[in-house]
Amino acid sequence: MNPGLTQEQKEKAFLVFVNPDDADDRLVEEELEGLVEAAEGEVAGWTRQRIERPYKATYLGKGKVEEVTAAAAELEADFIVVDSELSGIQIRNLEEATERRVIDRTSLILDIFARRARTREGQLQVEYAQLNYRLPRLMSVYTKFERQRGGIGMRGPGETKLESDRRMIQDRLAYLKREIDGVRRHREVQRSGRARQDHPSVSLVGYTSAGKSTLMNAMCGTDLLADAMPFATLDPTTRQVNFADGYSFFLTDTVGFIRQLPTFLVAAFRATLEEVKQADLLLHIIDLADPAWETHRDTVLDTLKQLDADEVPRLTVFNKIDQVDRSKVTRAVAEWAPAVAVSALKGEGLEELQHRILEALRSRLTRITALLPYDQTGLVEGCYRHGQVKTLDYRDDGIYIEAELDAAHSARVRPYAVAEEE
Repeated sequence: MNPGLTQEQKEKAFLVFVNPDDADDRLVEEELEGLVEAAEGEVAGWTRQRIERPYKATYLGKGKVEEVTAAAAELEADFIVVDSELSGIQIRNLEEATERRVIDRTSLILDIFARRARTREGQLQVEYAQLNYRLPRLMSVYTKFERQRGGIGMRGPGETKLESDRRMIQDRLAYLKREIDGVRRHREVQRSGRARQDHPSVSLVGYTSAGKSTLMNAMCGTDLLADAMPFATLDPTTRQVNFADGYSFFLTDTVGFIRQLPTFLVAAFRATLEEVKQADLLLHIIDLADPAWETHRDTVLDTLKQLDADEVPRLTVFNKIDQVDRSKVTRAVAEWAPAVAVSALKGEGLEELQHRILEALRSRLTRITALLPYDQTGLVEGCYRHGQVKTLDYRDDGIYIEAELDAAHSARVRPYAVAEEE
């Protein structure tokens, strides 16, 4: 476990906020500061410019660039973060003007992902996203002189190097794409293996830092990293949850979502996020104690739509209710039904949550009564794995069973169906 950097080792960041709506100020400030902290940086200072139409050359206006340059120098900032997505030319021009390293919001998120990726799957996906981000910005790393060397009769090392680097990146992207496709196939095999056990699957989704990992730990008795920092969990984790009555399901924790999550980053992590699309039920975890929870909720819903997962049955779970007024909890649960309120950290409401999960999953079961031959005892075992057995009676003419089964096993048992006894 990386113990992290000391205060002296942390790089100092100067932040530039560019959100046009002042109602979003608190959200974007806290979020970008949190991202810098997650990247093990320290916020030295910040400024803001309301921009309706970004300047093509530097994104920021000339006066604001001068202000940022002076403030970053005075505060001895190591780098500048602009809370938007910049083009390669804009980054290069800002770096020349400020004499500081300049990164945008997307680059900052990619840096955090690179730090947090632990498995080969996560590392492949992060590298793929990084190269997709860098490829269109490659031109900006070459000097003006090198670019002027190109053209008929003027072909020189600058253009040759640019073309060579572009080709290397494209070749690497093609390799990574093949590897990630292999990861996707492997994950599909894992999913089909779980499906053969016919336990339903439930996925946790939510804004980053909403408390998904804490909730999973509480429900499964695991000890996953539950960090309040953004993107504490990148690699999906699946555990089996067993209820006291023998009913079971698979629970998967997924990467958290965030405002303005780049499309190419979602695409890079699609193999991971397929778990969401294939789930029988989504638990949408919302940090009700966060003043911006409604904005976070909308971001998650938009991302689910982007993943074609917006039609998957969903249960809203309002978390951290120990930190808010009860009247607020009551209103939220009533307004966003089906919903349940919990405190994952305190364990409050977990019994009701399990009841609601079971209720939602049972809605996909079919009630069936059958008399099974004694040479079909495997079907009886399957009834316990694929649903819930209500009645079991070993009789002279066969095994009488009343059960609630999923569609697949119900079809196997149906040839032996009989009328339910009074």
